[in-house]
Amino acid sequence: MAWLIFKDASIPVTEEQLEKVLKRYDENKDGKLSKQELKTAFKEMGLRFCGWKASRAFHHADINGDGYISKDEMKELVKYSSNKWGITTY
Repeated sequence: MAWLIFKDASIPVTEEQLEKVLKRYDENKDGKLSKQELKTAFKEMGLRFCGWKASRAFHHADINGDGYISKDEMKELVKYSSNKWGITTY
């Protein structure tokens, strides 16, 4: 079980649900997340220092180094985000 914090409310979620939440921030619907889209997601989820956290998570999850989090890299992003930013999953 994970806990997402949207502004001042905590909501329990699974890794799959967290992945779906992050995918909603794919503004141009290209199937990938840019660093800016990830920063927006973290900001709206209520994470402090969202720009720095997005950069760290992005650097970790962008395995192929193309500047985007692809569908294949999304699981790594979810795992990293849940371990590092207080979103604990089951």
